Amino acid sequence: MSKIIVAIDGFSACGKSTLAKALAAHMGYVYVDSGAMYRAVTLFCMRNKIVGTDGKFDEKKVVNSLKKIKLSFKYNPAAKASDTYLNGENIEKDIRQMDVSNNVSKISMIKEVRSHVGIIQREMGKDKGIVMDGRDIGTNVFPEAELKLFMTADVDVRVQRRVDESNSKGEHVTFDEVKHNLMQRDYDDTHRKESPLTKAKDAVVLDNSDLNKEQQLAFVEKLIKDFLLTKDTLSL
Repeated sequence: MSKIIVAIDGFSACGKSTLAKALAAHMGYVYVDSGAMYRAVTLFCMRNKIVGTDGKFDEKKVVNSLKKIKLSFKYNPAAKASDTYLNGENIEKDIRQMDVSNNVSKISMIKEVRSHVGIIQREMGKDKGIVMDGRDIGTNVFPEAELKLFMTADVDVRVQRRVDESNSKGEHVTFDEVKHNLMQRDYDDTHRKESPLTKAKDAVVLDNSDLNKEQQLAFVEKLIKDFLLTKDTLSL
């Protein structure tokens, strides 16, 4: 059966990565967390004092740092998912910290950063058989993707999910703190000049406010099954 590209876009804390990982595992596809790539660039800039503790940064220095950044993913058997590596170091846990979350939107607005990351992402998907989630995957990175999803959910539902996720990892955050971060990220993502978050015209909207993980996976699996059956029938 033909392999396809599945592009999943949407707001923060909508469960994009959770769905994408499960879908990739079910289909035997490669999963790529595009957001982790921008977080890795942000972490590098923070570690190297390019981004200050006040969140201010010199855009030229950020752009110049790109040539020093090597991104890769390695499968983690224990987590049954791929971990993010920055210059050979596993940074999966570091990039999920709140200070990185507070800075990543601004860094990902930079044209050269998006261009650099986009080149890597397209190379990863050249042979198809890939599930990638982010904010401009279906509109900019893979506009030709066979299946595009746009995920959304009620903001308070998203906040509680992120709080629960952080607490489960021993990272104690407040509801208000997380809500402020998510709303700021929503604004930054939808208003940035370069590749803003927007629904592709041919994307299927998935509002998972009241859906569990199994229901979401079943919904998308049916979409893919119907598409592949139609495609393979037409090619006969």
